[in-house]
Amino acid sequence: MNANNEVVIEQLVAMITQGNAHVTFDQAVENIPFEKTGIKTNNLPYSLWQLVEHIRITQEDILRFSTDPDYTAPVWPDDYWPPENAPASKGEWQNALQQIKKDRDEFIRLLTDENTDLYAPFAHGQGQNLLREALLIADHSSYHTGQAILLRRLLNDWK
Repeated sequence: MNANNEVVIEQLVAMITQGNAHVTFDQAVENIPFEKTGIKTNNLPYSLWQLVEHIRITQEDILRFSTDPDYTAPVWPDDYWPPENAPASKGEWQNALQQIKKDRDEFIRLLTDENTDLYAPFAHGQGQNLLREALLIADHSSYHTGQAILLRRLLNDWK
């Protein structure tokens, strides 16, 4: 891997894992009281659960798209947003948070693999490449992390 690619990959990993100009996803969901995960408030169309589950589903979808030549896209928007306002249990909430971390780590392993070509279009895509998908994960997660913080503020549950 050349030095320029190493710098790009280092910055992509930082975008995905660090807050830089804002808090991280992990910080945004830290210590949320379980009873608040299913509340919709102030005309917002989603609950914290729906935001977290949407991030999980979308990140998993991007990872699958980036690694599976037989990838088939889920139906938008139905398959990307949970219909339930709240998780069925604390275990389901914790599993979603753990799966986000697991998939994020797997995507980072893909990015940092010395055989990875950030710029090669996926054979099964329409010109997408790993660089685009990394930026998409960072952008998408950041956007919804901000929404989660706003919702926590409206629920009087943010420092």
